[in-house]
Amino acid sequence: MTQLNEAPAGAPSATVTPWRDGHTLPALVRADAPGTDLAAWIRGNGPLIDDLARQAGAVLFRGFPVTGSDAFRSVMDALSDQVLEYGERSSPRTEVEEGIYTSTEHPADQHILLHNEQSYTDNWPLRIVFCCERPAVRGGRTPLADSRGVLARLRPETLEKFERLGVQYVRNYIPGISLSWQETFQTESRDEVAAYCAANGITAEWVDGDQLRTRQSRPALRSHPVTGERTWFNHALFFHVTSLPEEVSAGLRAAFGDENVPYNTYYGDGTPIEDETLAELRAAYAAETTGFDWEQGDVMLVENMITAHAREPFEGPRRILAAMCDPIGTHRAEAGA
Repeated sequence: MTQLNEAPAGAPSATVTPWRDGHTLPALVRADAPGTDLAAWIRGNGPLIDDLARQAGAVLFRGFPVTGSDAFRSVMDALSDQVLEYGERSSPRTEVEEGIYTSTEHPADQHILLHNEQSYTDNWPLRIVFCCERPAVRGGRTPLADSRGVLARLRPETLEKFERLGVQYVRNYIPGISLSWQETFQTESRDEVAAYCAANGITAEWVDGDQLRTRQSRPALRSHPVTGERTWFNHALFFHVTSLPEEVSAGLRAAFGDENVPYNTYYGDGTPIEDETLAELRAAYAAETTGFDWEQGDVMLVENMITAHAREPFEGPRRILAAMCDPIGTHRAEAGA
């Protein structure tokens, strides 16, 4: 283990642990004594946590008695005074209490690919935090990948094209196939959807009556507003139709056509992303991926602009809570560029 930073006297040690193959993600903070209150420890060690999160990309707090949504909300209040609602939704979640949600409720046998939370929006959380109420009987790890490392693995010509053009996200809100527009925007009003889209650089089009199609173009690379580091920060691969299981992707494309599938991505000018480029992205993510097994009571802070996260399939009951904090809109991110 490599000591990254000395914790104050009496506090749990803070170490960077090589989980496998020399990876140092996430940093580990382990309680020295049973019953150590994580919220209180966080309030007394903010600078240390910030250093760990920004250097390692994620911090795992282990051995603290964090049980249930109330305790997790106390941890979130200690971490930030800006705990966010889940806006512009792209996946099913249940709100457990204000600002605390279940993790994405996709079927247990499905992979959830690596992504940076809400990077497709114009106002994303700087941090996403998870709490393990109940680990899976088998599987259910949360893979992590350093977005700085992903960026470093991409060819200069790939980066130049994405930096020049950005990424365009096209969504079709098809009842029974994807989230409805009512669920995504948390309203029954078309006027409110139109106002939100106009204010957030989204083109909205009503197709065949009640079906909504949206388009939005965003940068593929961002700069962390504090460290200034450039990172690969987008959903270009995650939302691409070919990232679905092959039989699902083929079925959707046959039934709806590429223009009408629930999610798809393009370069920012609307041209297709080449197959070889998609393969390059997958290889870069795979090379940077590490992971760990959850233990009950674990809390993990992910520095969202530095680290992508995912979910492996699992068996048995599994309950991971999630919360987001510290909104970083486009104007603030560009100020750090």
